[in-house]
Amino acid sequence: MCSVEKADPLLSDAGKTELLEIAITSIKHGLEQERPLPLDPNDYSEELQVERACFVTLHREGNLRGCIGSLEATQPLVADVAENAFSAAFRDPRFDRLTKTELTGLEIHISVLTPSTPMRFNSEAELLRQIRPGIDGLILTEGSRRGTFLPSVWDALPEPTTFLQQLKRKAGLPGDYWSEKIEIARYQTLSFP
Repeated sequence: MCSVEKADPLLSDAGKTELLEIAITSIKHGLEQERPLPLDPNDYSEELQVERACFVTLHREGNLRGCIGSLEATQPLVADVAENAFSAAFRDPRFDRLTKTELTGLEIHISVLTPSTPMRFNSEAELLRQIRPGIDGLILTEGSRRGTFLPSVWDALPEPTTFLQQLKRKAGLPGDYWSEKIEIARYQTLSFP
Protein backbone atom coordinates (compact mmCIF):
# COMPACT_ATOMS: atom_id res chain seq x y z
CA MET A 1 0.00 0.00 0.00
CA CYS A 2 1.12 3.53 -0.62
CA SER A 3 -0.23 7.12 -0.45
CA VAL A 4 -1.38 10.15 1.61
CA GLU A 5 0.39 12.12 4.37
CA LYS A 6 1.51 15.72 4.95
CA ALA A 7 4.91 16.22 6.50
CA ASP A 8 7.12 18.45 4.38
CA PRO A 9 5.60 21.43 2.54
CA LEU A 10 8.62 21.95 0.30
CA LEU A 11 6.64 21.56 -2.92
CA SER A 12 4.41 24.23 -4.40
CA ASP A 13 1.02 23.34 -5.81
CA ALA A 14 2.46 23.98 -9.28
CA GLY A 15 5.31 21.57 -8.54
CA LYS A 16 2.89 18.87 -7.40
CA THR A 17 0.76 19.32 -10.52
CA GLU A 18 3.84 19.11 -12.73
CA LEU A 19 5.03 15.91 -11.03
CA LEU A 20 1.63 14.27 -11.53
CA GLU A 21 1.76 15.25 -15.23
CA ILE A 22 5.28 13.82 -15.53
CA ALA A 23 4.12 10.56 -13.94
CA ILE A 24 1.26 10.01 -16.42
CA THR A 25 3.43 11.13 -19.32
CA SER A 26 6.12 8.62 -18.30
CA ILE A 27 3.52 5.85 -18.16
CA LYS A 28 2.14 6.79 -21.60
CA HIS A 29 5.71 6.95 -22.94
CA GLY A 30 6.31 3.51 -21.46
CA LEU A 31 3.31 2.08 -23.30
CA GLU A 32 4.79 3.32 -26.60
CA GLN A 33 8.56 3.07 -26.02
CA GLU A 34 8.86 0.49 -23.20
CA ARG A 35 11.07 2.79 -21.15
CA PRO A 36 10.63 5.73 -18.76
CA LEU A 37 10.19 9.23 -20.07
CA PRO A 38 13.65 10.67 -20.84
CA LEU A 39 14.04 14.13 -19.39
CA ASP A 40 16.62 16.73 -18.46
CA PRO A 41 16.09 17.82 -14.84
CA ASN A 42 17.55 21.23 -15.74
CA ASP A 43 14.41 21.91 -17.80
CA TYR A 44 12.32 21.96 -14.63
CA SER A 45 11.91 24.29 -11.68
CA GLU A 46 14.53 24.29 -8.95
CA GLU A 47 12.21 22.55 -6.47
CA LEU A 48 11.91 19.57 -8.83
CA GLN A 49 15.68 19.39 -9.35
CA VAL A 50 16.41 18.73 -5.66
CA GLU A 51 17.51 15.15 -4.92
CA ARG A 52 14.59 13.52 -3.13
CA ALA A 53 13.22 10.00 -2.89
CA CYS A 54 9.63 9.17 -3.78
CA PHE A 55 7.11 6.40 -4.28
CA VAL A 56 4.53 6.36 -7.06
CA THR A 57 1.33 4.45 -6.36
CA LEU A 58 -1.24 3.51 -8.96
CA HIS A 59 -4.87 2.68 -8.19
CA ARG A 60 -7.60 1.62 -10.56
CA GLU A 61 -11.25 1.19 -9.56
CA GLY A 62 -10.22 1.57 -5.92
CA ASN A 63 -7.64 -1.22 -6.08
CA LEU A 64 -3.88 -1.06 -5.90
CA ARG A 65 -2.43 -1.42 -9.41
CA GLY A 66 1.26 -0.81 -8.69
CA CYS A 67 3.61 0.84 -6.22
CA ILE A 68 7.34 1.36 -6.70
CA GLY A 69 9.69 3.83 -5.09
CA SER A 70 13.04 4.84 -3.74
CA LEU A 71 13.97 4.98 -0.06
CA GLU A 72 17.03 7.14 -0.55
CA ALA A 73 17.50 10.25 -2.65
CA THR A 74 19.93 9.50 -5.48
CA GLN A 75 18.67 11.75 -8.28
CA PRO A 76 16.52 14.83 -8.90
CA LEU A 77 12.92 14.38 -7.77
CA VAL A 78 11.58 14.91 -11.29
CA ALA A 79 13.69 11.99 -12.58
CA ASP A 80 12.73 9.78 -9.62
CA VAL A 81 9.03 10.40 -10.33
CA ALA A 82 9.42 9.58 -14.04
CA GLU A 83 11.28 6.34 -13.31
CA ASN A 84 9.06 5.20 -10.44
CA ALA A 85 5.85 5.92 -12.37
CA PHE A 86 7.13 3.77 -15.23
CA SER A 87 8.21 1.04 -12.81
CA ALA A 88 4.90 1.07 -10.91
CA ALA A 89 3.05 0.58 -14.22
CA PHE A 90 5.33 -2.00 -15.80
CA ARG A 91 7.74 -3.53 -13.25
CA ASP A 92 5.79 -4.16 -10.05
CA PRO A 93 6.16 -7.96 -9.74
CA ARG A 94 2.73 -8.27 -8.10
CA PHE A 95 0.93 -7.18 -11.27
CA ASP A 96 0.90 -7.69 -15.03
CA ARG A 97 2.18 -4.80 -17.10
CA LEU A 98 -0.31 -1.94 -17.38
CA THR A 99 -2.21 -1.89 -20.67
CA LYS A 100 -3.41 1.08 -22.71
CA THR A 101 -7.05 0.29 -21.85
CA GLU A 102 -6.22 0.63 -18.13
CA LEU A 103 -5.22 4.30 -18.51
CA THR A 104 -8.89 5.23 -18.19
CA GLY A 105 -9.63 5.54 -14.50
CA LEU A 106 -5.99 5.23 -13.44
CA GLU A 107 -5.26 7.23 -10.27
CA ILE A 108 -1.70 8.32 -9.55
CA HIS A 109 -0.44 9.21 -6.08
CA ILE A 110 3.06 10.48 -5.35
CA SER A 111 4.67 10.28 -1.92
CA VAL A 112 7.85 12.33 -1.46
CA LEU A 113 9.92 11.04 1.44
CA THR A 114 11.82 12.98 4.05
CA PRO A 115 15.30 11.59 4.77
CA SER A 116 15.04 8.60 7.10
CA THR A 117 16.44 8.67 10.63
CA PRO A 118 17.52 5.59 12.60
CA MET A 119 15.50 4.74 15.68
CA ARG A 120 17.18 3.71 18.94
CA PHE A 121 15.59 0.98 21.09
CA ASN A 122 16.60 -1.95 23.28
CA SER A 123 13.50 -4.10 22.85
CA GLU A 124 10.48 -4.57 20.64
CA ALA A 125 8.29 -3.06 23.37
CA GLU A 126 10.47 0.05 23.48
CA LEU A 127 10.33 0.33 19.68
CA LEU A 128 6.52 0.03 19.71
CA ARG A 129 6.28 2.88 22.25
CA GLN A 130 8.30 5.16 19.94
CA ILE A 131 6.37 4.52 16.71
CA ARG A 132 3.92 7.30 15.79
CA PRO A 133 0.84 5.79 14.09
CA GLY A 134 -0.34 7.75 11.07
CA ILE A 135 2.91 9.73 10.93
CA ASP A 136 5.87 7.38 10.59
CA GLY A 137 6.83 5.33 7.60
CA LEU A 138 9.22 2.59 8.69
CA ILE A 139 12.16 0.81 7.08
CA LEU A 140 13.05 -2.52 8.69
CA THR A 141 16.44 -4.06 7.98
CA GLU A 142 17.71 -7.40 9.29
CA GLY A 143 20.83 -8.65 7.51
CA SER A 144 20.00 -8.80 3.80
CA ARG A 145 16.25 -8.53 4.41
CA ARG A 146 14.54 -5.19 4.07
CA GLY A 147 10.98 -3.88 3.95
CA THR A 148 9.15 -0.59 4.23
CA PHE A 149 5.65 0.66 4.83
CA LEU A 150 4.69 4.21 3.89
CA PRO A 151 2.74 6.20 6.50
CA SER A 152 -0.46 5.61 4.50
CA VAL A 153 -0.34 1.92 5.47
CA TRP A 154 -1.52 3.01 8.92
CA ASP A 155 -4.98 3.41 7.31
CA ALA A 156 -5.14 -0.38 6.84
CA LEU A 157 -3.01 -1.39 9.85
CA PRO A 158 -3.75 1.17 12.62
CA GLU A 159 -2.31 -0.82 15.54
CA PRO A 160 1.49 -0.51 16.01
CA THR A 161 1.91 -4.21 16.91
CA THR A 162 0.09 -5.37 13.76
CA PHE A 163 1.87 -2.75 11.64
CA LEU A 164 5.26 -4.03 12.83
CA GLN A 165 4.29 -7.70 12.43
CA GLN A 166 3.19 -7.11 8.82
CA LEU A 167 6.34 -5.10 8.10
CA LYS A 168 8.45 -8.03 9.33
CA ARG A 169 6.50 -10.34 7.01
CA LYS A 170 7.04 -7.96 4.10
CA ALA A 171 10.79 -8.18 4.82
CA GLY A 172 10.56 -11.98 4.69
CA LEU A 173 10.63 -12.58 8.44
CA PRO A 174 8.03 -14.24 10.68
CA GLY A 175 5.63 -11.75 12.31
CA ASP A 176 6.78 -12.78 15.79
CA TYR A 177 10.49 -12.59 14.92
CA TRP A 178 12.77 -10.44 17.07
CA SER A 179 16.52 -9.98 17.11
CA GLU A 180 18.89 -7.39 18.52
CA LYS A 181 20.15 -7.04 14.92
CA ILE A 182 16.88 -5.54 13.64
CA GLU A 183 17.36 -1.96 12.52
CA ILE A 184 14.45 0.45 12.09
CA ALA A 185 14.52 3.89 10.50
CA ARG A 186 11.57 6.24 10.20
CA TYR A 187 10.53 8.90 7.71
CA GLN A 188 7.49 10.95 6.81
CA THR A 189 5.95 11.71 3.44
CA LEU A 190 4.31 14.53 1.55
CA SER A 191 1.69 12.76 -0.56
CA PHE A 192 -0.59 14.10 -3.24
CA PRO A 193 -2.97 14.68 -4.91
